[in-house]
Amino acid sequence: MNSRYVKGCGLALMSALLWGVSGVCGQFLFAQRGVNTEWLVTTRMLAAAVLMLGFVAVRAPGELFAVWKDRKDALRMLVFGVFGMLAVQYTYFAAINASNAATATILQYTGPALIVGWFALKERRLPRLAEWLGVAMAVAGTVFLVTHGRFGSLSISQMALVWGLGSAVALAFYSIQPLSLMHRYAPPVVIGWGMLIGGVLLSLVRPPWAIAGTWDVATIGAYAFVIVFGTLVPFYAYLTAVKIIGPQTGSLLACAEPLSAAIISVLWLGTRFGPFDWLGTALILGTVVMLTLGKPAETSPKIE
Repeated sequence: MNSRYVKGCGLALMSALLWGVSGVCGQFLFAQRGVNTEWLVTTRMLAAAVLMLGFVAVRAPGELFAVWKDRKDALRMLVFGVFGMLAVQYTYFAAINASNAATATILQYTGPALIVGWFALKERRLPRLAEWLGVAMAVAGTVFLVTHGRFGSLSISQMALVWGLGSAVALAFYSIQPLSLMHRYAPPVVIGWGMLIGGVLLSLVRPPWAIAGTWDVATIGAYAFVIVFGTLVPFYAYLTAVKIIGPQTGSLLACAEPLSAAIISVLWLGTRFGPFDWLGTALILGTVVMLTLGKPAETSPKIE
């Protein structure tokens, strides 16, 4: 195993852990400080975009507007900004607001099963045995998580389920769609413009100056963590990891996020997590292990 591959795996794992903590910070801001979901996502993306594009402007000014000089790449960038960056962030935080960080994060990480299905269709083959088993475990884990073992009713709201599964679709799209852009442009360029596009669009719904909620030291600290260590650092680390190890491996290693979000949510915010919740979590994380074990050495496009 070469050092570059190890670096990619480490970046994917680090981004997952930071996202897990960020999700719990988001739950704290929504549930205990009354911060608006749309406002948080809007300001999160705009602040990170300014920082990221500012970094590019200082380090490599010639690359700042390069993506807009090619019509096809400009269109891909717009699609990524709206259906990748904005979608993956908003659906995730909306799911947290409708339930909690642990549930939202675990539902989002049924996304790797969707990625595996996409590559099976793209390669015009039937899913392998490990992939079938992984998908079955993901479905079973989701059922346990949203019903608490009472299969005739939902233990979470319908909106929480819709937003959670929507975030899984967004995660799959986010992991696959920008590969051609990542091949031609540096990660800060792709991430920065994607965040700016998403932030500007969502600001039409909730402008950044429409501040709400109770603000104190704890609120400021949680918000700062979401901006820097929950957005800027992990998004850069994750897309860099995807560039090195591919979207399938990157998304599979990111399975550390649901576990970290669940543990921190229980310990910090006292989120109730029963036996069926942990069983569902184990099955969904088991999906990642199953898909990893069943993945051949070269199943996803590599970008050098």
